[in-house]
Amino acid sequence: MLLAALWGLAEATLFFIVPDIWLTLLAVRQGFRPALTACVFALAGALLGGIVMYVWGVFDAHSARAVLDHVPAVSPAMIAEIQTSLRADGVGAVLFGPLKGFPYKVYAVEAGAGGISPIAFLAISVPARLFRFVILVGIASAASHLLRQNVSIRVRIGILLVAWAAFYSWYFVFSPG
Repeated sequence: MLLAALWGLAEATLFFIVPDIWLTLLAVRQGFRPALTACVFALAGALLGGIVMYVWGVFDAHSARAVLDHVPAVSPAMIAEIQTSLRADGVGAVLFGPLKGFPYKVYAVEAGAGGISPIAFLAISVPARLFRFVILVGIASAASHLLRQNVSIRVRIGILLVAWAAFYSWYFVFSPG
């Protein structure tokens, strides 16, 4: 659970690999309920990281953007698009941004820089972060359960890791950043 929280915190700040990898691995190895508990810990870490990035955006958005520009798959064009979507859609942009592959950390900085209420930002962050965690844990758990009679745990873990490697290979080539 500590790893889930720390990974959630790291990915919400400057780390660029999602905690979903750990959460889905737990779902394959231990089942849905333990992984669901880990989702809550990852969410807590992500919220803490979101607060850190939000505050950085409030006090020094320029340096935060400069650092974010060095995070893999983040670009000035992405940052500008997120600024525009936050101005147009307010905190709702935080909810739907991850569907475009845009990192939460950038939304956090830009929400702070744009004067969005910290309470509204944190409130929308809960479903924005938790929804994806729970959906992926559910899929990984269900797939593992369906395969368990015919496929060893080692092979199921291997399939999961190959799936994540394929996802990140695709994401870094075709990312919106």
